Amino acid sequence: MPLSPIPPEAFTKIAVGIDRPEDVVVSRDGRIFASDHQCAVAEIFADGSFKRLGPKGGAPNGINLDAQGRVLIANFGIYDREEGPLQRFDPATGKHETLVAEVGGRRLTSANYPVVDRAGNIWCANSTHAETWPQALDGRTDGFIFVLRPDGSCEIVAEGLKFPNGLALSADDGFLFCAQTSGADVLRFPILAGGRLGKGERYGPQLGALQVPGEPAPAHDTLGYTDGVGMDAEGNLWVCLPGADKVVAITPSLEVVTVIHDPTGQIVNHPTNVTWGGPDLRDLYIGSIRADYVLKTRSPTPGQPHIHQRD
Repeated sequence: MPLSPIPPEAFTKIAVGIDRPEDVVVSRDGRIFASDHQCAVAEIFADGSFKRLGPKGGAPNGINLDAQGRVLIANFGIYDREEGPLQRFDPATGKHETLVAEVGGRRLTSANYPVVDRAGNIWCANSTHAETWPQALDGRTDGFIFVLRPDGSCEIVAEGLKFPNGLALSADDGFLFCAQTSGADVLRFPILAGGRLGKGERYGPQLGALQVPGEPAPAHDTLGYTDGVGMDAEGNLWVCLPGADKVVAITPSLEVVTVIHDPTGQIVNHPTNVTWGGPDLRDLYIGSIRADYVLKTRSPTPGQPHIHQRD
């Protein structure tokens, strides 16, 4: 079915007062978790309130859940010049641990987003080794994707990337999609046996303009810096464009459809991730790097279930 645009006024603000809710994830039993820089992870309740869980430390960025309901946390260290490891927090026990701090002899400084496939592989982007935020988006190709396999082995599986960011899997786990922020695009990698990746290629077109040093700034609603991505049940890849206050979708035929756009940025303010929950997977949640709240509405299409949402 065609994707119907969602007007900004259709959203409800929840978890008001949360600190930089980059990402949201919903468990099989309906628990809602969000990134929060004041703790390991925040839990959002049905009435819109939230509670901080676990210790403060670093800059929790993209989050996800494994099949056991533990929260995987990509810690984006570049914000405070700390380490940027892949971590895990268990809401049931309160255990908070580091899973990967370095891979292939390279220290993680900006783990960005994790996703888990059916085989139990955890795929995660490390965006950059830049020392400051302005340097991070200058087009450098120092980003990579790594995998943590169920046997404990860890390996860089794709490198030379322009700020790899959000990740998503195809319905059959045959492909890994990666937003390449300073490429203003999305790459698609075939997933190979043994938790490895084939060669990546651009999926769809460049999604907007990039700032070129020394040239006038593009109009804000044309900016194509890609952030989080999410796959719906109809094979549409939703892509967040925070600089444009916009979310688009790349359809299976590679058409680009604008699903959400708030020219004022007063409601949909720098959206960074999309996720789905609820019994029918049509409750849509939007995270942000600027807003102190999470957005919730109903989606025109259900989300594709993650490993932690499958029966």
